[in-house]
Amino acid sequence: MYVITGGAGFIGSHIAHRLASGAEKLVVIDNLFSGNEGNLSGIAGKIQLIKAESRAISQVSQKPEAVFHQGVYSSSPMYKDNPFLTAKAIEDMVAVLEYCRAKDCRLVFASSSSLYNGIEPPHRETARIKVTDYYTEARYAMERLAELYFRLYGVRSIGLRYFSVYGEREEYKRQYANLVSQFLWAMMKGEAPVVFGDGKQTRDFTYVEDVVDANLLAAKSRIRFGIFNVGTGRETSINEMIALLNQKLGTSIAPLYRQNTIKNYVARTQADTSRAEKKLGFKAKVPLEEGIRRLIEYYKSRS
Repeated sequence: MYVITGGAGFIGSHIAHRLASGAEKLVVIDNLFSGNEGNLSGIAGKIQLIKAESRAISQVSQKPEAVFHQGVYSSSPMYKDNPFLTAKAIEDMVAVLEYCRAKDCRLVFASSSSLYNGIEPPHRETARIKVTDYYTEARYAMERLAELYFRLYGVRSIGLRYFSVYGEREEYKRQYANLVSQFLWAMMKGEAPVVFGDGKQTRDFTYVEDVVDANLLAAKSRIRFGIFNVGTGRETSINEMIALLNQKLGTSIAPLYRQNTIKNYVARTQADTSRAEKKLGFKAKVPLEEGIRRLIEYYKSRS
């Protein structure tokens, strides 16, 4: 049995679908803020769904093989609009850690590449994290709490720093979805994607199924505690990403450029994945071009 917080959300539902394909018993906890029961279509009969905050994990009486903690508010603008989400993320993390401590089970939790804001790539897990915004403070605190619980109580956990995850089933994230999805939605309607800045800013775009691979490898790992990057190791500019979208769509839609007024904007991201490759055996398999092709097929099949 596995527990997935945020299991009706974007990444969590992909983990749920993969595990359900192996006939695993699943408990999904989700407050449906940016998730939806529709994301669990086809596997709902295999899942016990608890509609609540992640801290409701205390209601699960069985001992799971592992907990996947994906149920964390996942976008910097959310925290800017409501700084109290910082405390909420930390409180939920403590609840999840207390559960794993009581059940003596492994935890795999979602962190973020946003922690590397202001640091030149390639980004390594050993980098000294700077103070930049509420969102990164919440994620960094989660990592430190995980290490604290390991040191004090031997709770086994692995934190995964996700790099710009995109893929199917981001519809319910709406304006908080990855730029690949947001731009694709606009361009499929013949609308120009709006770029804040000159489009030369870069991201390490990571396909969601690669992220699922990393989570499952972490859950099976014998590593007692660790923090790992989950990315492709490739840096792609926003302009290059739009060009790929145009190529795959067969369109020639030019973006609209707007002034970027965000003070703490992340200019570049690129994962150094050597630690994850060596320790977890993780290496991303899906390049951006292929991920975009799959994403277009997905939306065309639903239209």
